[in-house]
Amino acid sequence: MKKRTPTQKRSIEKKNKIIDKGFNLICKQGYYNTTTNDIAKEAGVSVGIIYQYFNDKKDILIEGVKNYINNIQNQTITILNNENLNKKNINKTIENIIDKFIETHTISKEAHEELSAMSHIDKNISKIYKDSELEMTEKITQILKSNNIEIENNKEKVHIIIGIIENLCHEFIYHKHKNIDYKIMKKEVIKTISSMIKEVNDER
Repeated sequence: MKKRTPTQKRSIEKKNKIIDKGFNLICKQGYYNTTTNDIAKEAGVSVGIIYQYFNDKKDILIEGVKNYINNIQNQTITILNNENLNKKNINKTIENIIDKFIETHTISKEAHEELSAMSHIDKNISKIYKDSELEMTEKITQILKSNNIEIENNKEKVHIIIGIIENLCHEFIYHKHKNIDYKIMKKEVIKTISSMIKEVNDER
């Protein structure tokens, strides 16, 4: 059933509030522990209003996931676009991106944990994650090209780099191994990524 698409400012704000409040509640309580009634109460609207815009709570979750991922992507792209990107300052740029990833994941730790679990059991959430990874890979590759930073097998290496940064964030926030010095790990990650980016430029 086709749902209502709001056009007036007040209606758009109401729909966005439902997405925001619903997504945060699902991440806090868990998808299966949250009902549409819970979301309506949290958003300060009636259940009937929710069903004007969404088929069910899964629709709300999917829209929230898209916003969550877009926020992380946009912060990364903003850093890349706002800095004078070149191979001389690439280490600092990489560090800034890592710090922003860690900050975002720390603030939204509950969201990340819930979404990671959902991505393994729900094909729609999994597809959103996979599509966003490819989109991020493409965007970063194009930014590097526009700054005359060329990498052999660029898309593949950029995809690997994104994975390395994600794993580092998980180490900082979730794993916290006692015998690991995370300051050293961060430096090694920056060194590894920097070498992957610089290698073609340095040979010329």
